Amino acid sequence: MLTLDLAKWDQSADDLRQEAMNAPHPRTRERFLALYDLACQGQGASAVARATGRHLQTLIRWVHRYNASGPLALTFEHTGGVSPFLTRSRSRRSRR
Repeated sequence: MLTLDLAKWDQSADDLRQEAMNAPHPRTRERFLALYDLACQGQGASAVARATGRHLQTLIRWVHRYNASGPLALTFEHTGGVSPFLTRSRSRRSRR
């Protein structure tokens, strides 16, 4: 059974909910709310994954990250992607 190790990080389910409410990024809020549902609702991981619209393996990955590295591991960080072709500085230069 998939469980959160809340005691390891000195947190409760209410702390997860608080983290979700105060998180600046929507993806971080989504992750904390999913873990809150898993901790509080007494549902299994597959039910929570279905309710949140995420793949089961994604939820499992979030739980493992939380258990290994704590709440900071769930914070969303933009890690890549293609840079925009035309940036503001380039567009200003081209107008001159």
